[in-house]
Amino acid sequence: MKVLLSWIEEYVDIDMSIEDLAHRLTLAGLEVEEIRYVGLPLPEGKIEGRSGGHARRETKISGFAWAPEQIVVGAVLEVTPHPDADKLVLCKLDDGEQIHTVLTGAPNLFEYKGKGPLDTPLKVSYAREGATIINAYEPGYQPTILKRKKIRGVESYSMACSERELGISDEHEGIILLDEDAPVGAPLADYLGDAVFDIAITPNTARDANVIGVAREIAALTGARLRYPDLKIPMEGPPLEGRIKIKITDPHLNPRFVFGLIENVKIQPSPYKVQLRLKLAGMRPINSLVDATNYAMLELGEPLHAFDYDVLVGRVDNPSHLPTIITRAAKQDEKLTTLDGIERTLDDFTVLVCDQSGPLALAGVMGGLESEITDKTTHVLLEGAAWNIINTRRTVIAQNLPSEAAYRFSRGVHPAMAPQGVLRGLQLMREWAGGAIAKGLVDEYPLPPKDPTIEISSADVRRWLGIELSPDEIVRILEPLEFECKIVIGDKEQGTNSQSPITSHQPRITIATPPHRLDIGEGVIGKADLMEEIARVYGYDRIPETRMADDLPPQRGNHELEIEEALRDQLVGLGLQEVITHRLTSPEREERILPPGTPLADAPYFTLTNPITPERSVLRRSLLASMLETVERNARIRGRIALFEINPIYLASEGSEMPQEAPRLAIALTGPRAPADWGGADVTPMDFFDLKGIIEATLRGLHLKDIRYEAGEHPSFHPGKCACVLVDNHPIGVMGELHPQVKENYELPETPLLAADFDVSVIINTVPELFDVSPIPGPPPILEDIALIVDEAVPAAEVEALIRQTGGLTVTEVRLFDIYRGEQIGAGKKSLAYSLTYQHPEHTLTDKDAAGLRDKIVKRLERELGAQLRG
Repeated sequence: MKVLLSWIEEYVDIDMSIEDLAHRLTLAGLEVEEIRYVGLPLPEGKIEGRSGGHARRETKISGFAWAPEQIVVGAVLEVTPHPDADKLVLCKLDDGEQIHTVLTGAPNLFEYKGKGPLDTPLKVSYAREGATIINAYEPGYQPTILKRKKIRGVESYSMACSERELGISDEHEGIILLDEDAPVGAPLADYLGDAVFDIAITPNTARDANVIGVAREIAALTGARLRYPDLKIPMEGPPLEGRIKIKITDPHLNPRFVFGLIENVKIQPSPYKVQLRLKLAGMRPINSLVDATNYAMLELGEPLHAFDYDVLVGRVDNPSHLPTIITRAAKQDEKLTTLDGIERTLDDFTVLVCDQSGPLALAGVMGGLESEITDKTTHVLLEGAAWNIINTRRTVIAQNLPSEAAYRFSRGVHPAMAPQGVLRGLQLMREWAGGAIAKGLVDEYPLPPKDPTIEISSADVRRWLGIELSPDEIVRILEPLEFECKIVIGDKEQGTNSQSPITSHQPRITIATPPHRLDIGEGVIGKADLMEEIARVYGYDRIPETRMADDLPPQRGNHELEIEEALRDQLVGLGLQEVITHRLTSPEREERILPPGTPLADAPYFTLTNPITPERSVLRRSLLASMLETVERNARIRGRIALFEINPIYLASEGSEMPQEAPRLAIALTGPRAPADWGGADVTPMDFFDLKGIIEATLRGLHLKDIRYEAGEHPSFHPGKCACVLVDNHPIGVMGELHPQVKENYELPETPLLAADFDVSVIINTVPELFDVSPIPGPPPILEDIALIVDEAVPAAEVEALIRQTGGLTVTEVRLFDIYRGEQIGAGKKSLAYSLTYQHPEHTLTDKDAAGLRDKIVKRLERELGAQLRG
C-alpha cells in the first residue's frame, strides 16, 4: 500500500526524518519496502533518479528531486500562436521574478491560444534555464539539463513541465495545471513535493490499509496526538428516509449496509493536488465524484461505491414504489456487466447488490456498468457496507477480479467504518462537485460484531515478553491505539488518569477492542494479540534477552516421529532425495496412476470450499500420484532420479467430518544406477532388484525381521513385476515397475520407472522398541560358497531361510551372488550360488566343523526342497 507523507501529516505531527520514520514503522510491523521521493531532496549520498540504495539497509530509496531555485510555480498570463508552427504555442509566463516567453506544444493549452490575457492565470510547474529535469523522450528516467536553443526561430531556454519531466508519472501529453492557490514563484518542492511510503500490509494489519491507520500507528509510536477529519457536515437537502430502502437477506454475508445521498452535483475534474495524491497512491483519477469515493477509501479504509440515483429510480417498474436495494447470493449462471465492461457469469456463492430489476454490483469487489456515474449524473447515492471476508476472496478468485475494494474487504473492514466512510465521501463530493447532502443516512445493521474485552496484568507482560511494565505504562501504550483501558484493583476500577498509587494487590487491566479492528481475538488468543501490540509499540529492539523463567516441561519422546525420522535417515543414507509434494490435487490428476478404463476407488474426496485453482480442489488420496507428478517434471532435466516422500494422504473416516491423515511412504527410481563420471560409473538402468535392495536395506536398518516378498497385483504396477512386502506377516506396502499404460499417462523417460507405496503407520507399529546387539566376534570366520540346484518355483528367500535356520548362530551371513539356468542342470531348474560365512562367537572353527555344518545344511535342503548340491 502506498501512502503519502503530506497526507499523513494532515492527521499527525511528525518530528523526525523520513528515513527514521520508515525505520520506526518497519520495526513496529508496518514494513516500509520503498520510499519514493517526489520533488523532495533525497537522503544524503543518494543521487537523483528512480533508483537508489537503502536506508538502514532495509528500505529501497527512489525518486527525483526538484531544485528549489530552478523549478518553481509559474503563472501563464497569455497564450499566443507560434509564428511558424501550428502545433506550438508561446506562453507569457510569470515566475515571480520576471516575465518569460515559454515555448511549448502542450495540447491542454491550445484552447487558450489567441484569447488575449487570461482572466485567471494558469498555474504551472516552471523549470528555469539550467534546471535538471527528466527527458520525456528517452526510455527510462534519464535526467537532462535545460539549455538555451532556438526552436523554429524562437529562442527557448525554459519550459512548463509535464508529470513525466518531473518524475511524477509517465504522463506527458500535456503540462501540469496546478490549483489556483499555488503561490507564484514558490519552489515547486515546497508546494507539491512529497514522499511516498510503500508499506507491506500483512493480513493482520488490514486496519492500517489507509492514511488514518498509518497516522494512528505513528501517533502511538511517537506520542503525538491523532487528528480525525471533521465529519460534522451540513445536510441541507430533503431527508433521505423514505426515498430508498435496504433489504439484507443474509447478515452473515452482509452485516451492515449504509446509504447517503447528495443531489445536484456538477461533475468536473478534481483539484490537481487530489489527482496527484491518487496517482501516487496507485489509483487513476476519473472525476470529482469517483475520485471522492477513492480518496475517502484511501483515507479511512472503507471502500465506497457511488450509484446514479436517477438510474435506480428509473429501474423501478411501479412509480409508487421506492427503489429497494437488496443484497443476496447470485442465482446460478446469473450475469452482470461490471465497470470494466466485461459480462460476467456468476457463481451461486457470489453476493450481489441488486434492486427489484436485477443485479447492480459485485458486493465488495466492483460495481455494475448500468448504474455507474456518468457525465449526466446529478444525484449520487453513496454506499458503504461490510462484507464477509471469505466470500469476498472466493468471488475475487472465481472472477479473477482484484480491486482496491476487494483488497480491503478480503482482509477485514469493521462494519463501524461504513457510516464514517459514507459521511467522508459525501463531504468530499460536496467540496469538489457542489450539491446538497440529503439529511440523514439509511443504515441497516442486523449483525454487529462482538468487540472482545480482554484482561491482562503486568505479570502477564513480564511472563510473555520478558519486560517490566507497570499498569499505567501498559495503558499509555494501548490507549493511543484506541483501546479502552481500565485498571482494576480488587473489585474497584481505577481511571487511567488517576494519580493514586497502586497497592500491593495485583492490579488487572481490562481492555476493550476499538471498533475499527477485527484482528483481536478472545481469551488466550486475544491476550496474545495484545502482547503483540505492546511489544511492537514498546519496540522489539528494546526487548532484552532474558532466560526462561518458567519450568521446562517434562521431555517425552514421540515414538512415531522418531521412527519417521529414522526412516528418512535410512533412505537418505541410501542415496535418495526427499521431496515434499502438493497435498492438494484433483480427481483427474490422481486418475493418471491407473491404466485407462480403471476407475478410482469409490471413496469420497475432501473438497476445498475455496480452492486457489480447480487443479488443487481436493485433498489427495494417493501419495504415489503426487510423487509421479514430481518425477514427470524433473525427468525433463535430469537423467537419474531417486526420490522419496513421507507425508499423509487424506481418507474418509467413519463418524467424523474430518479426514483421517494416513502417513505413507512413496519411492520412485529411474535412470542409471549411478551418475556418469570419469571413473566409469555403472550406467545400467535401475531395475526391480535395485528398488528391492533399497527397501530391504531400509527395513533392516529399522531392525525389522521376518521380511518377505510375495508376488502381487496392483493396477498401477506392471503385471509380473510387482511384489507385496510383508513384515511379521503384516502387509506394509507394494513395490514394482510402473505399468506401461500408466507410464503413458506421464511424460517419462524410456528407462523403467520403479516405485513403491508403503503404509508408514504399519511400519511404525512393527518397529521394535528394543533390539539385540551382538559384540563383534574375536575368532576368525570361514568363508565358503555353495551352489544348489532347485526347482524354478522355489523362491530364493525360502532357501536362504532354511540355511539360516539350520546353521543357527554359527552362520552369520548368507548372500546370494549368482543365478544360473541352462541345459546342464535341466529344464525347470535353476542354480542358486550362495556365499556363506561361518563364525563362532567364542572359539575358532576347524575345517571339519565347517564341513559338518555344510553337510547338515545340504541334507536339510535336499529333504525339504529337493535341492541338489551342484558339482
